Amino acid sequence: MNLAVRHAEGDALNHETLEAYVEAIRLIERTHRRFLDVVKDELDRLGKDEVNNVQAVLLHNLGREILTPSELKSRGYYMGSNVSYNLKKLGELGYLTQERSSHDRRTVRITVTEKGAEIAAIVDGLLARHLQSLGPIGGVDCASLGHVAQTLRRLDRFWKDQVLYRL
Repeated sequence: MNLAVRHAEGDALNHETLEAYVEAIRLIERTHRRFLDVVKDELDRLGKDEVNNVQAVLLHNLGREILTPSELKSRGYYMGSNVSYNLKKLGELGYLTQERSSHDRRTVRITVTEKGAEIAAIVDGLLARHLQSLGPIGGVDCASLGHVAQTLRRLDRFWKDQVLYRL
């Protein structure tokens, strides 16, 4: 039995919940893309065309941490299937370094260089500016963000469990 049929037999609440769930999924993706557009606009405005928006956010999320590519993805610091390409490109351009671990030569550790930290600081400044107008212009306060973050963490855990436990 397909989803539409199952919900046609159910009550209005199930239908409303389904619509809200599907809309939330769409909004997660669209909101992320819009944020990347905002970062791209900031980089363009500042004449920083050597890195793209995804790479700038990656550098910002790395900060001063030393991570492996796997840690980068598992912590949610990177979105996209071409992490290897972006790491290679950022390394070639001098925005980060990749060094083999002395204990396990198969493991690569990634760190942001000073040049990369400058790009991360641009994203930091953008976020700081947003905080000034998020409430007055965007109508989004700290409590609202807390509720959204809590819901997104719950969805993340739910989806993770779906995969891990084949629910």
